[in-house]
Amino acid sequence: MKALFSLGRVVATPGAMEELETLGVTPLSLLDRHIAGDWSDMDKEDQQANRQAIKEGSRVFSSYRFTDNTKIWVITEADRSSTTILLPEEY
Repeated sequence: MKALFSLGRVVATPGAMEELETLGVTPLSLLDRHIAGDWSDMDKEDQQANRQAIKEGSRVFSSYRFTDNTKIWVITEADRSSTTILLPEEY
């Protein structure tokens, strides 16, 4: 799988880590999807916005929904200095 952009420093909130553990999902699996352009949980407009963000060097935002309706966000800053895994309510 080819990375479309750099993640920078990766951090995760305690709430997101707790949810991922409960779901049996690894943070690395979400990061792999995020940098490979797997934004299938997002609508077409948001997916296009991410493709444009990669070209223009702006923020890349992913949202992943799980079977229990939990959402986890992954956000890479425009300068690619950092990527954060978090719950929407922690934004």
